[in-house]
Amino acid sequence: MSRTTPPRPLDVTALFPRLAPLARTATRLHPRPGSPSWHDSSVGGPLLWPAGEPWPHCPDPHPWEQVDAAFDLAEERADRGIPARAPHQDPEADGADGAGERSPDDLADAGLPGTGGPVAMLPVAQLYARDVPLLRPPGQAGADLLQVLWCPFDHPATAHPRTALVWRSAAEVADVLDAPPEPPAVEYPGYLPQPCLLAPEEVVEYPHFMELDGELQRELADWGRWQAAAPDASYADAPQDLYVGALSVSPGWKAGGWSRWGLTDPVPRACAVCGTAMDPLLTIASTEWNSGSRSWVPEGEQARDPLPPGVPPANYTRIDLARGYDLQLHICPVSADHPHLELIQ
Repeated sequence: MSRTTPPRPLDVTALFPRLAPLARTATRLHPRPGSPSWHDSSVGGPLLWPAGEPWPHCPDPHPWEQVDAAFDLAEERADRGIPARAPHQDPEADGADGAGERSPDDLADAGLPGTGGPVAMLPVAQLYARDVPLLRPPGQAGADLLQVLWCPFDHPATAHPRTALVWRSAAEVADVLDAPPEPPAVEYPGYLPQPCLLAPEEVVEYPHFMELDGELQRELADWGRWQAAAPDASYADAPQDLYVGALSVSPGWKAGGWSRWGLTDPVPRACAVCGTAMDPLLTIASTEWNSGSRSWVPEGEQARDPLPPGVPPANYTRIDLARGYDLQLHICPVSADHPHLELIQ
C-alpha cells in the first residue's frame, strides 16, 4: 500500500533561495507490520542470504550480568505474535532452550560472547535497489541489495547495538539460507525489530538548521523573512522551529537525505580510512514521527494502521534506541569497504 507525505506547508526555497542548491533526495521507507519474504524489502524480515556464506556474528565480549538480564528471544516473539523461526529450523540449533535462568555454561553452548563464543546478529533491514534506487554502493556496480544486521546488545563504546552492512547482487544468490543462527536473547525488547513491509517514497530534504552557515541561520530566525508565505503566527518567536519540524529533514526510517541533529550539535563525519566526508545511508528510527514532526504524517495514517495498546505512537517497528532516538548509519562515498559510521541522534 502506497503512502504519500502531505505537501510541505510552504515552498521554503521561494523564501530562502540559498537553500535550493542544498536540496537532497531521501527515501522515506514507511515500515508497517507485515509478513515479508526473502524477496521483499523489509525491516526485521528474513534476508536473502546465501546458504554457503557465513552468517555475521559479533565477536565483542559482553559481561555475564548483561547477558543474564537479557530478554528471551523466543518469549519476546511469542508476546508479539511473531513466528518463532523458519519452517525447517531446528529449535535446538542455537541453544534457544526457552524461559528460565541460564547458566554461563548454557550461554557458552548457545554461542553468546563473554562466555566462550560470538553472538549471532539479528536482521534489521533489507533494501532492494528496485525499491530504493539511490542505494548504490561506491565501487560495486553490480550490487542491488543492502542488508543490515545488528548485535542485540549494547557495547561499551557505543551504548547501542553494533551494526553490520552487507552489499550483494540478488541475482547471484542461488541457494538461500533458510535457518540462520540466532542469539537466544536480546538486551532490550526494543532491539528486536517487528517484521515490517515497506512503502518507499521519495521526498526532498534540506540541511538541519544547525548545519547551515551563520548567514542562513540568521535569515531563518528572522520572522520578517517569512511573512510573504503567511506562516502560522505561533512560530513568530522562533521561526527556525518551523523549518526544523516541517521543512528540512523528514522523520522516521529513511535512506539518504540529510542527517538529523538535536541530541548533540553536528559533529564531523569523516571516513576513518581516507578522511572523506561520509554520506547518510540509512536512518533506523524509534518512531515514524513525534509531536514536533506531525506535518509529515501520511493522511489517514493512524486510522489505517492502529497499534496494540501500550505501544508508543508511530512505533511500528517496535524498535527503541536510547529511549526514543534514532541510529543513523553513514558510509564513505569512496569505497563500500571502508568502515561505516554509527550516530545516535
